[in-house]
Formats: sequence, C-alpha cells, structure tokens
Amino acid sequence: MPRPTIVGMAIQRRVKSVEQSMAETHDEKRSLKRSLGVWDLAVMGVAVAVGAGIFSVGAEASARHAGPAVIISFIIAAAVCGLAILCYAEFASSIPVAGSAYTFTYSTLGEFLAWIIGWDLILEMLMASAVIAKYWGVYLGDAVSLFDLQIPMTLHLGPLSFDWGPVVIVAIFTLLLALGTRLSSRVNSVFTVIKVAIVLFVIVVGLFFVKGANYSPFVPPAQEGAASESVWTQSLFSFLTGADPSIYGVFGILSGAALVFFAFIGFDVVATSAEETKDPKRTVPRGIILGLVIVTVLYVLVAIVITGMVSYTELAKLDEPSLASAFELVGATWAAQVIAIGSLVGLTTVVMVLLMGLARVVFAMSRDGLLPRSLSVTDAKRGTPIRIQLIVGVVIAIIAGFTDVQVLGDMINIGTLSAFVLVSIGVPILRKTRPDLERPFTVPLSPWLPWISALACFWLMLNLSTETWVRFAIWLALGLVIYFAYSRRHSLIGRELEKDALGGLHRPPLR
Repeated sequence: MPRPTIVGMAIQRRVKSVEQSMAETHDEKRSLKRSLGVWDLAVMGVAVAVGAGIFSVGAEASARHAGPAVIISFIIAAAVCGLAILCYAEFASSIPVAGSAYTFTYSTLGEFLAWIIGWDLILEMLMASAVIAKYWGVYLGDAVSLFDLQIPMTLHLGPLSFDWGPVVIVAIFTLLLALGTRLSSRVNSVFTVIKVAIVLFVIVVGLFFVKGANYSPFVPPAQEGAASESVWTQSLFSFLTGADPSIYGVFGILSGAALVFFAFIGFDVVATSAEETKDPKRTVPRGIILGLVIVTVLYVLVAIVITGMVSYTELAKLDEPSLASAFELVGATWAAQVIAIGSLVGLTTVVMVLLMGLARVVFAMSRDGLLPRSLSVTDAKRGTPIRIQLIVGVVIAIIAGFTDVQVLGDMINIGTLSAFVLVSIGVPILRKTRPDLERPFTVPLSPWLPWISALACFWLMLNLSTETWVRFAIWLALGLVIYFAYSRRHSLIGRELEKDALGGLHRPPLR
C-alpha cells in the first residue's frame, strides 16, 4: 500500500482521541490540581455572569428593544444558554479536561475547527476581561466620587493616557490565580455572596415602587428602529434580508434576547475548569446547571423590577438607561450609591473568573502544541500554569489600561455564540463516533436538543450587528494565518500523523 503524500497529510482531518486528552491530564509537568467542588463551580458561574450588567443590560434592552417584554427576552436568552450548557455538561462529564469548547471540538470535529473555536474563545475572554476591567476602573471612580475624594483615575504618561484602575484589579487577581485556584476560589466566593446580597436588596426595595400600569402594553407595537440609518449598526439578518430593522414587537423581543445574552456568558468559562474539579463527571454538570438557575432567577427579577418601576418610554428618553436611572426617576436617588458599590463588587469577581478561563484555554492549546509548548508547564507545588497566567494578566492590563475597549463589547457575544454552536453540534457527533464512551450526564432528546441549541445560538449571532461580523471575520483571518504558519506544523497530533506517514522520519519531539 503506498504511503500517504504530504498533500494528503495536509488535508487529513486530525481528531484527538478522548483517551489521549485524558492521558495528558496525568503529565506531571503539565497537569492542573483538582480542588473545586459543585458549589465552587456554581459560584464561579454566578460570579462571571452577575456583574455590573445586571444593573444596566435589562434597562437598555427594555428601552431600546422589547419594552416590558424584556422579561421574555431574558427567558429566551436563558433557554438558549441552557440548551448549550446541557451540551457542555455532557462533554465535561465525558471529557473532564481543561479547554472547554476547544477540547470538545478537538475530539469530534477535528483540529482545524478546534483551533477556530479556541481562537474564538481567546477572543471572547480577552475582550471580556479587558472590557470588564475597564468598567471596573470606571465604577471605582464612581465609588470614589461618592465619598468626595479627589483621586484622578487617569494618569498621563507623555502623549499616552493611562487608566490605573483596570491595571490594579488585573494585577491583584493575576497574583491570586498564580498562587492557586483554591485560594482564588475562596476569595471569589466571598465577593459573590456580597454582590448577590446587594442585588437582592435592590430587587426587594424596587418592588415597593412597582406599578402595574407600567407593564402595559407588555409587548409594545413594532416600529422602525434607528438602526436603519446605518448598514453597520443594523443586524446581519436585516442586512442580508433587506428587512427594515425594528424595535419592540416580536423582533424586538428577539433582538433584546441577543443583547441580554451577554448577561449569560461565562458558563463556558466554568467548563474550562473541568480539569481542576474533584469528581468532575458529577461535579461539573451539577455546578454549571445550578449556577445558570441562580443567574436566571436574578436577571428575571431585576427585569420585573425595572419595567415595573417606570415606563419603558421614560427609559427610552435617557442616553444610558439603567437600574439606577429607574430609582432616580421614582425619587430614590440614594439607590444610585448602593448600585455603584454593587457594580464595583460585581465586576471584581467577573475579572477573576475571565482571567482564569482565558489562561486555561491557552494552556490547553499550548499543551497540544498549537501554541508554544513551553507555556503549558505548571508549577509543581500549586498546580497552576503560572507563565500563562502572568502573560495573560500583562496583556489584558495593557489593553484595558491604555485603550478604549468598550466598542468591542459585541465581540464577546459572537465569540461565545460561535463556541456554543460547535459544542452543540459536537454532542451528536461524539454520540455516533464514540457510543462506548462513559457519559455520566447526557443531554435529553439527543440529537434534537443539541441541533435546536446550535440553530438557536446561530440565530442570535445573526441578530448581532454587521460591524461585529466584519470584526469577527478579521479576527478569524488572523487566526488562520497563525494556524497555517505555526500551529499546524507544531501540533502534537500532526507530528504523530507525519511520523506514521513517513515511516518514522519525523521531527524531534517537543519538550
């Protein structure tokens, strides 16, 4: 039988076996310490999903998209996220390895798509970390002003403007994560309990200002939206179909769901910690699902309060509607101070979890050789990838401290949703290719629910702006250049295939 040609090897689909993924977790130089339980993962999910956005995204979606029906938008977003989370839970229980969607895709759809999804996850978590750190600095400034302290939040280094707040928070949590996942998890739990208590306090107080008349009409009649003025700001769906963008009505509810989906990002970050959990086959599914339930309840309650306190038409008159705006409109200005503190505390834990998630994705890709293998070496005592964590911290601190990153917020959504689509598709594929694999948790009604999940996530992607899709395409193009210039040639799987094809004449092993 003739040996495969180099061209044949170039187009061969490279799939990493589940057994190989599991075996790599026992590499003493490149393994993570298992220390997290169900509650740790649930708290991690709540920590990353409940930030300052809980005080603003609902008001924004109500004012600009759905009116009181934003409550339905949240439920739709939670349902879509829930479907994807079930798929993540099945994968994480079957393949409890760091890397989340990247690792799962590698075992089902092959190396090329795994690289794409890993690159997307880097985009999601890099942008999210930088954006959230930037906003943390903004809310720190707001909190400082509440106490009449004159502390400049921006420093000028020659021609450069430097926000020191984001750098401080990134530096603190980079150090904590380098010292150990368990320690950072304890700090995370304390901050999460505090911010959930603040959210519940705001909800309870807000209920006293709710008026039934503000819920009518529950679904405002559709009307032409301002997005029609620009081809870049309208959704890709509107651009492709030629339909006039609209706000309110049924399509307003759906576009609102695409917007508030931002509130549910982060549960894929929880899946990146599968390799650091005790009894991951049971712990990961329970922790992820418990966290999603808590977050959904909190967001729906906040949406009920916002839309009941003031009419959506009043919120629509404001430049930046928020929960604080609603309290100010009913005369409870003191609530703005509580919300400012709650936002600061809320964002604190979000930064930490995203820093950890990004480091774990890079760690998994590095361990596979798609990024330099030297990065994936872990500390023997703490079991953490200190090199990667420090590099990630420095990059995010530079981006958040020196640049205006808020405009890239939608990139977080499209990165998350693209990962959700491929993970959902991967479940029925792995069921077919590896029916023998132990599955402590299974998605019900497979393959129907996974396919519905993939379609629902893709629909939400279509409701993101054309501008976001263009930026996403540029990011993917950059990723393809890196993959074919470096990653494909240094991939461990690729080297093994090359070794087999060339009869043992292969490059020296990577260290």
